[in-house]
Amino acid sequence: MTWPETGDTIVAISTPPGEGGIGIVRLSGPEALAIARRLFRPRQPPPEFESRRLYLGDFLNSQGQVLDEVLLVYMKAPHTYTREDVVEVHCHSGYAVLKAVLGEILAQGARLARPGEFTLRAFLSGRLDLAQAEAVLEVVQAKTEAALRVATAHLTGGLGRRFKGVREVLLGVLAQVEAALDFPEEAGDLPGTGLLRELSAPARELEDLRRTYRQGRYLREGIRVVLAGRPNVGKSSLLNRLLQEERAIVTDIPGTTRDVIEETFNLGGLPLRLCDTAGLRAARDRVEELGVARSREQLAQADLILYLVDGSEPLNPEDLRVLRELAERPVLLVVNKRDLSLALDLKELARQVPRRQVEISALTGQGLEHLEQAILDLVLGGGIQAETEIITQARHHDLLLQAEAALGRAQELLKESAPPYELVALELKEALQALGEITGEEVGETVLDQIFSRFCIGK
Repeated sequence: MTWPETGDTIVAISTPPGEGGIGIVRLSGPEALAIARRLFRPRQPPPEFESRRLYLGDFLNSQGQVLDEVLLVYMKAPHTYTREDVVEVHCHSGYAVLKAVLGEILAQGARLARPGEFTLRAFLSGRLDLAQAEAVLEVVQAKTEAALRVATAHLTGGLGRRFKGVREVLLGVLAQVEAALDFPEEAGDLPGTGLLRELSAPARELEDLRRTYRQGRYLREGIRVVLAGRPNVGKSSLLNRLLQEERAIVTDIPGTTRDVIEETFNLGGLPLRLCDTAGLRAARDRVEELGVARSREQLAQADLILYLVDGSEPLNPEDLRVLRELAERPVLLVVNKRDLSLALDLKELARQVPRRQVEISALTGQGLEHLEQAILDLVLGGGIQAETEIITQARHHDLLLQAEAALGRAQELLKESAPPYELVALELKEALQALGEITGEEVGETVLDQIFSRFCIGK
């Protein structure tokens, strides 16, 4: 994306496409109000438009014909989202009317906004730091209440404040190092042990934040949970039970599921991407062979595998073979059909396959709450800590790793009897650069292009 001009007036439809009660067209820039005045005829014309007040009237085309009855609101800079003059036209939703309103505004000299350009302007104007700007998209894309709470915390600036606190300490240490390098006579001997103590707290802070990324990634993207096992062990029945709807076909005929079925399930605020797969066995035809191949692909990509075994049958050698193949993968062993007589030796199963076991009945729902808790225990250590700032973005995680590594190298250098302070300064600057890319103090156009191109037009 080409770096946009920030002095012109931009416009976009800010509501999703489709029929609805209200559609909003948003303008931002120095000519926003002037353009609106030329196209809007208020029922009671005011002497001048007051900021943050809704006005009822008609939206006209260039021939003076009424396109729609609308509400118009003017928001005066700098107390707006972009810190520019902003106008919103609230009209009836629908493709034709929104397109007509947008077309008339473009004809008056406004430019169509690029993806994420309203939020980009909010960042460039200092209204948001970069972590807050990225949180706007997190709020829009949040799949659960817990994910929304985390995104909202980011949007209010909590994460950015923690990074800025670390940066302030590092800048203070760097200032001491550079002063000693530039003015050795005045600075005297720089105490390496004292600087080490100053760096210990920010080092712990970065480590604590980085460790939250696993949970943050799951909240943002969901966790891929694959239901696997031999044919007719109850995988589709378990999928239906968890979703509380008949999503997959269930019959007594083994091999009913031939393709991967994927649905999202909210488990205590954690979005689970449940994947029901074809039964793992020697394929009996070409279609089943393709289904089994796709099942194995899903197993390779899974964050957690729920491997189902039939508790009403003795231990099957095929189950043991597959479970041994999955020895390095995260597996929860699910013993199904507990509503029937138990024929499976659970102690022998535990001896052969030392994995956590949960006994359930997909038919009756028996043990389902234990299964859900076991999933949370395995992927999150018991629950979601959505009330604290956590890392949800892969970009932030990668930059945190860079900052931690640079800070660690600086600490090792300071442990030397005669620390090479020139190298210490370089490592501190690298750590500061990485943290600045998270909050936006140190970021280039290419990174901004990558971030804001993921936004929709109008946001």
